[in-house]
Amino acid sequence: MMIYGIGIDVVEVDRIEAAIERQGEAFVARLFTQAERDYCERQARPAMHFAARFAAKEAVSKAFGTGIGGQAGWLEIEVLRVESGAPKMFFHGNAAEFLKTEGISDVQISLTHARDYAAANAVAMRMPV
Repeated sequence: MMIYGIGIDVVEVDRIEAAIERQGEAFVARLFTQAERDYCERQARPAMHFAARFAAKEAVSKAFGTGIGGQAGWLEIEVLRVESGAPKMFFHGNAAEFLKTEGISDVQISLTHARDYAAANAVAMRMPV
């Protein structure tokens, strides 16, 4: 496998917390799938987990070299946890089509968060041509 692209993003948890307080459901529904929302809202400090997923989506869009938008919208990039607890990326709609078109076969993600910040790294991989 070859690296297609890498991305990283850091988010201030307070910024996400403030956006949720100001905009409420509209903010959360615009950026996160229902499964992501269900997971985050079960946590002691939901904003921290929303911030990590926000960072992951930004990191993935940077690994793709596209930014968030036409090739990969907020709700088309999804961060879920597998049985082991590790985060795993799932892609829908235009994002799934972008992976297929570009030959991207895997996207690995790492998330971290502390009291004030959440961060994510993403590595998109494809088979050599």
